[in-house]
Amino acid sequence: MAGLYFEEFEVGRRFEHLVRRTVTETDNLLFSALTMNPAGLHLDAEYAKRTPFGERIVNSVFTLGLMVGLSVYDTTYGTTLGNLGWEEVRFPKPVLIGDTLRAATTVVGKRESQSRQDSGVVVFEHRAFNQRDEEVASCRRAALMLKRPAA
Repeated sequence: MAGLYFEEFEVGRRFEHLVRRTVTETDNLLFSALTMNPAGLHLDAEYAKRTPFGERIVNSVFTLGLMVGLSVYDTTYGTTLGNLGWEEVRFPKPVLIGDTLRAATTVVGKRESQSRQDSGVVVFEHRAFNQRDEEVASCRRAALMLKRPAA
């Protein structure tokens, strides 16, 4: 399904995204390396054994990106002009290598753009859950969304 135009979003609408993704060791390794994050918590199995988690945890910025990415096909694919901001980013539980994540999105705000007639701002609340239905991440994201083209 292509993304929705500004006019198609309704405050309160909830999307349960069907696409899920299992996080791999390679995901965590490459993302941490590409973002210059050498933290032992993500990359060093022996170090991580001595942490409260007892094992490596997945880079939280990867988790944030995956959570939002899982929402794209249902909400913004081809209809967004860009992200305007992120608020209230939370990681209540760690993501572990091998966890399978799913996401849900609720539209929590909507307004006309003050500077562009062809678009409006939609505020999404994204939540990610692991295979045990534990919430592992959440955020509010403002996106600049295209309006439906004039016929």
